[in-house]
Amino acid sequence: MTWFDPTFPFQDNQKPSSCHKPLEIYSVIDPFCADCWSLEPVLKKLQTEYGQYFTLRHFISGTLNTYNGLSASSKKSSRQAEKMAERWERAASLSGMSCDGDLWFENPISAPYRASLAIKAAELQGKAAGFRYLRKMREMLFLNKQNIGEDSVLQEIAASVGLDTQEFTRDLNSEAAVKALQCDLKFSSEMSVTQMPTLIIFNDRADEEGIKVSGCYSYEVYVEVFKEMLGKKPEVSPLPSLKEFLKVHQFVATKEVSLVYNWTLEEAERQLKMLLLQQVVERIPVKHGTFWRYSKHIEPPVI
Repeated sequence: MTWFDPTFPFQDNQKPSSCHKPLEIYSVIDPFCADCWSLEPVLKKLQTEYGQYFTLRHFISGTLNTYNGLSASSKKSSRQAEKMAERWERAASLSGMSCDGDLWFENPISAPYRASLAIKAAELQGKAAGFRYLRKMREMLFLNKQNIGEDSVLQEIAASVGLDTQEFTRDLNSEAAVKALQCDLKFSSEMSVTQMPTLIIFNDRADEEGIKVSGCYSYEVYVEVFKEMLGKKPEVSPLPSLKEFLKVHQFVATKEVSLVYNWTLEEAERQLKMLLLQQVVERIPVKHGTFWRYSKHIEPPVI
């Protein structure tokens, strides 16, 4: 298989019953995977420029057993922790999306299955709730070195993104969340997903097969896939102002801003610092680079 498989088959019962937009993307991810995290800038740019053409749905996959035992103190677990830390640090240096590999030595994941289950529990409160939860979970994991296998951390995430925490707790311990996660794992197995992340893209024409893109590629590659699936060159939506972009996404990396606006990292930093002076954003240094938080409670001064 090359970087994508244009003959990837979908059975009729694997396609959605209706598509309000011409394309649908199934994003198969491992929540602990640094490469999946590094795809965030690309997805943000796709949503900003071509969001009118597609809907996005995340499926949780990965070999959860890989992370079991990394909290134990043994030579084997120490070697595994070193490999995970190296993988994270390498991904951060290549992608510009910070991952702090020290987590695997200081605060390793105690219950990876529990963390994956929490994502499905959040989705039971709606698709948007699931997206918010997944993003915040990754921030806590990759930037703050939090053990997202602990229920207290999972509850904190739920509260921070505005979920009904009582409902979340019930769902986290429900059969519905277990079945939802099992369906995700079954889906990735049936789709022969062997690499994370994988995007499976198809259109609303029942007689056409989907395209499976395995791994991370430049933004232009995904635009070409869109063009092929649509049968035409998609029209680019006008970019929002940087302030509006930040208001929507709330917490973003310099890398994400840089890619979305086609700026160098230096230019993105300069533009963001201008908003910092206006008290529109807060600057949040992380191990690799910088994130910016929209200050929704602070109005810029009138000049």
